[in-house]
Amino acid sequence: MDRLAAMHLFVRVAERGSFSAVAQQLGLARSVVTRQIAALEAHLGVKLMARSTRQLTLTSAGSAYLEKCRVILNLVDTAEADVGEARQTPRGLLRISLPLSFGLVRLAPWLLDFAQRYPDVSLDMDYSDRQVNLIEEGLDLSIRVTRRLQAGDVARKIGVARMHVVAAPDYLARHGRPQSPADLADHECLGYTAGGPMLNWPFMAETVTVRSRLHANNGEVLTEAAAQGLGLTLQPDFIIEPFLASGRVCIVLADFPVPELGIYALLPSNRHIPHRVRVLMDFLAERLAGAGDMTGAALNP
Repeated sequence: MDRLAAMHLFVRVAERGSFSAVAQQLGLARSVVTRQIAALEAHLGVKLMARSTRQLTLTSAGSAYLEKCRVILNLVDTAEADVGEARQTPRGLLRISLPLSFGLVRLAPWLLDFAQRYPDVSLDMDYSDRQVNLIEEGLDLSIRVTRRLQAGDVARKIGVARMHVVAAPDYLARHGRPQSPADLADHECLGYTAGGPMLNWPFMAETVTVRSRLHANNGEVLTEAAAQGLGLTLQPDFIIEPFLASGRVCIVLADFPVPELGIYALLPSNRHIPHRVRVLMDFLAERLAGAGDMTGAALNP
């Protein structure tokens, strides 16, 4: 029995809670996975997992062994990486989850540049705004744009997105320009609904409740609605920039800043990060730092 390989399998099964899921992910027969775990249990002389028709749970010995396996495997990965990375070219498959709008507008061109620069890396890109479980889906990395992370997330902050309230010039001509966040109570606002209707707009100094008859879970749709004179919307810089550049919308309430969003690279665990993943995170962080905030010219239309 290859003990390190068996430990790797044990950790995967413990994290997924399923022999079949791990077998499918690795392209193995389920019997191969179960035999490896059984051999590991026989070698240790203890039961690591309690199996039933409905679920798989760790025994107390299994829970303790899992934590030790994670430490050992992390040390092995780190030792191998320290030896090889100085001369290593990034290679292998990178499976990435990307937010839809930010992924298509900002990240897609950069990822294609990354693919050109590192031809030994294969990219599998999933563009979606759904929340993913990196371990269950076998992902190496997820990019998330959010104001706050969830408890237990393992992440590196690689950039920020700045938020602005925008409206079409003709809407402002018809309804007047709000002079403070409190004035939004007299305006039609366009609500972002991913994760629930966003009817409370957070400014640095206060949070205001807005009214909205038009909602969507996509910022580009809401900015297009604003450009057509249907109301005001609160959106990140990467969505509103082309609308600002064409003059279809302008920034309002520029003197009342909104908390920025963090752009995070989420990892499946805090174990050793593969070289190809670290190279990609560094690459994206560098590009995001170079992009900056391109909305400044529109602050005083």
